[in-house]
Amino acid sequence: MGRDTPAAPQSLDAVRARIDAVDADLLRLLGERAALAKAVVAAKREAGDGGKFGLRPGREAQIVRKLLANKDPAASNALVVRVWREIMADSLSQQGPFHLTVWGGKLESRAVELARLRFGAAPALKVAAKPEDALAAAKTPGGVAILALTPDSSWWGRLLAEPTLRVFATLPCLSAWGPTAAVAVAQVAVEPTGADQTLWVTDAPDIGKTIEALSRDGVAGGPLAQHGGLTLYALAGYYQHHDARLARAPGRLHGVIGAAPEPFDL
Repeated sequence: MGRDTPAAPQSLDAVRARIDAVDADLLRLLGERAALAKAVVAAKREAGDGGKFGLRPGREAQIVRKLLANKDPAASNALVVRVWREIMADSLSQQGPFHLTVWGGKLESRAVELARLRFGAAPALKVAAKPEDALAAAKTPGGVAILALTPDSSWWGRLLAEPTLRVFATLPCLSAWGPTAAVAVAQVAVEPTGADQTLWVTDAPDIGKTIEALSRDGVAGGPLAQHGGLTLYALAGYYQHHDARLARAPGRLHGVIGAAPEPFDL
């Protein structure tokens, strides 16, 4: 036979046998990774950091980006993201308190879906009747609040007066899953990851003029939500609250309320 002769297709039984073998390897590796997560918990306890909330959104984003850059083309972005979000959330839940509180308003079911897509099945989840309740829960040990961006609430404006609470994720994390519909908030350090968007609130009434003014200063962005005289913008890049370019922007009341990695499939 010539070198260009295509190989004979495998039989269905052979393919199924190989799938069973791969499943066994995956199960073994999951167990090994779970054991390593427990070793992390023990090491932190030995170092005096046991029980602290271990959420590091910047580190997680870098892990996911590396995985997506090195994955086999046969595995979709969605598959890789969902599998590793579950793994990372399970590991985090072993390190100490970790719970979710979701407020979605009229979009409650979608907000709950986005919370599970981002944080997996490991953390306990409850639904809040008011955004204030979700934000209060985010101040408790291991608390994360997931709040929808709805046209009838400017709850995000309250974060201007909450210096310890920061937006650290926009949901969903893949643009293929739809436009930004919610954000995650916690008492957590928000660090640049190399491909970020900054969440910024202003009371400047004219969106067009605000975007134009920001653009003149080299800042690109657009609105995510508007209500009650306030507008929430997503700005391309990582900006700190004291950035002079934002200080020169229109509006008497404005400020950075957090930052989040850009969707992984942009």
